Amino acid sequence: MTKSQMIAALAEGTEMSKKEVSNFMDNLSSLVYKEVKKNGECIIPGFGKLVKVKRKAREGRNPATGEAIKIPAKTVVKFRLAKAVKDAVL
Repeated sequence: MTKSQMIAALAEGTEMSKKEVSNFMDNLSSLVYKEVKKNGECIIPGFGKLVKVKRKAREGRNPATGEAIKIPAKTVVKFRLAKAVKDAVL
């Protein structure tokens, strides 16, 4: 489902205009980004939570040459599904 399809479906289901739904989604995403950056996690009720995780430095391999390379430590964002979503989908 594309963003425009999602906006159209939400607008139809909530009786809001597409512009209002689009603004709401933009505001929600920016709020979630700020919250994850500030606190390291953001819970989205009914879906799951975004969590900032630090990865350790590790050794990897160049797939073209097989040569060992060092992969530096970095911070990534992971999404953890809520149990209700897992039960509903799986």
